[in-house]
Amino acid sequence: MSGEKAGGGNGNGSVAGAVEEGRAGVSASAQVPASAQVPASAQVPASALARVSAQAQASTQAQAPTQARVSLRERKKQLTYRAISDAAVAMFLERGFDKVSVAEVAAAADISKPTLFRYFPAKEDLALHRFADREDEAARVVGGRAPGASPLEALRRHFLAGLDRRDPATGLCDAPQVLAFHRLLYGTPSLVARLYAYQGRSEAALARALGGGVSARLAAGQVIAVLRILAEENWRRIDAGESADRVYARAVQAAEEAFVQLRSGLEPEGRG
Repeated sequence: MSGEKAGGGNGNGSVAGAVEEGRAGVSASAQVPASAQVPASAQVPASALARVSAQAQASTQAQAPTQARVSLRERKKQLTYRAISDAAVAMFLERGFDKVSVAEVAAAADISKPTLFRYFPAKEDLALHRFADREDEAARVVGGRAPGASPLEALRRHFLAGLDRRDPATGLCDAPQVLAFHRLLYGTPSLVARLYAYQGRSEAALARALGGGVSARLAAGQVIAVLRILAEENWRRIDAGESADRVYARAVQAAEEAFVQLRSGLEPEGRG
């Protein structure tokens, strides 16, 4: 069922020349969702989607009329996304991604298949849409960095802070629900393929934040690749049975070494 759809370097391979000039970067935001919670049930009856409207209405009652209308509309949309996706992920975890049809997900959420595709352009997005929420995360982190801090240093601190709090985006999270989601993700080729589209958008956002052009695109590619590899290596060790606490020290060391390489380039100065 997978694939269902509706209808800058500095001359030595370093990203420092582009990133350290004060232009923004991107983190490992597209690697894993901010919250890979496993829903208690795959069923989302009509009453659940009705509650979406009530919850959204309650959250905006105190706002000005115009603001309330805009916020309510967006709030309802996000809650509906979440309800549909939670139903889908629960079904995928129980039966396998390829054994669950979009029609079954739509029925569980009590919506039509065309309506579902208005929210999720492809079946894979039912599992991966929350990656989109983090595509510009590090660009925002870098944009809000402390005075005097370089963009690359802001990215480094952000990633290390993610390791410290066991953010799933760093791969360093052994919570059962996150492990289950990661096994679904990395064990399903069509989900892995779709994930690259999210990572591509993260890279494009980074390149734009770096000012565009070939140097910015090269820098963006290096940063995104490094963060992806760091997260995958952490996940690989945890999937092999190590705890997040045990992996932590090595993960920090690997991240520090990676950012040194990003800063200094692929070859030491003076080598031809």
